[in-house]
Amino acid sequence: MPASQPSRSSQARLRVDLRRLTQHALRLIPSSSARTPQLVTPRPGLYVLRHHERTAFEATIYEPMLCLILQGYKEMTFGEHTFRLGAGSCALVSHDLPIVSRVLEAPYLVVLLAIEVEVLRSLYEDVGELAADATARALEVHQADPRLLDAIGRYLALAESPADARVLGPMLLKEIHYRLLMTPLGHMLRGLIRHDSHASSIARAIALLRRDFRSPMVVAELARAVGMSVASFHKHFKAVTSSSPLQYQKTLRLLEARRMLVAGAASVTTAAYEVGYESPTQFSREYARKFGRPPSQDLVNSRGSRA
Repeated sequence: MPASQPSRSSQARLRVDLRRLTQHALRLIPSSSARTPQLVTPRPGLYVLRHHERTAFEATIYEPMLCLILQGYKEMTFGEHTFRLGAGSCALVSHDLPIVSRVLEAPYLVVLLAIEVEVLRSLYEDVGELAADATARALEVHQADPRLLDAIGRYLALAESPADARVLGPMLLKEIHYRLLMTPLGHMLRGLIRHDSHASSIARAIALLRRDFRSPMVVAELARAVGMSVASFHKHFKAVTSSSPLQYQKTLRLLEARRMLVAGAASVTTAAYEVGYESPTQFSREYARKFGRPPSQDLVNSRGSRA
């Protein structure tokens, strides 16, 4: 059955909650005449980010987190799926994912909250087995739930009282994770709540890949390390990340190489070998396909910006 539309009263409450949360988030950001992005950390794992201008496409690894848009518009592309998020939209990333994103409309204001798997699993005794959607993705987008907004607002307010933060912080963080589990965003999280789920196995495999992405990969060994057959591993890895293990490793290598080049920390050839490529020519070809420009251009731009 299709999801029912929110009532007018719940929509009105959502607008009020968003306005209140936006005002609170803006108070935490120091005033500045500069047009550069501003990032503050009111609490460990909780961030408020503001962009004053639109941005170009940026490819990066998103670690598990909740992104709550308060102002502006953001575009996020994951595999073949593209999402546009405006004020009141939530994006939930359940696994480490390569995502391409850009700010479409500014001023842009977002609250970011790191997802803590151990906090999720601490809820298992209270919520038990939860039905999970077999088609759930590792990036889900949905309109914010008023109860979730309320919990995030109270968590953000702890920045004003260290004493409240010490006592109430862990309880509010647990409440936010519970709210996420119970919303349409929470299907993939419901898999992560169990150590022996496919979602958890893929999360462990991703951690292994990120730790040792420079070395040649043997898929059978990676599948064995997380207790899965090769066929099952391929199937579930693709379902979660929208890529094969080899494609995922390639993305990790290219993102690290780009970081090195933009920082001016290596030549194109050195970056290629450093991240695990055996052929600089192949590296340059795949880099250009991924980022839309040759690696030499990013290297030149990095040198120009420091001149």
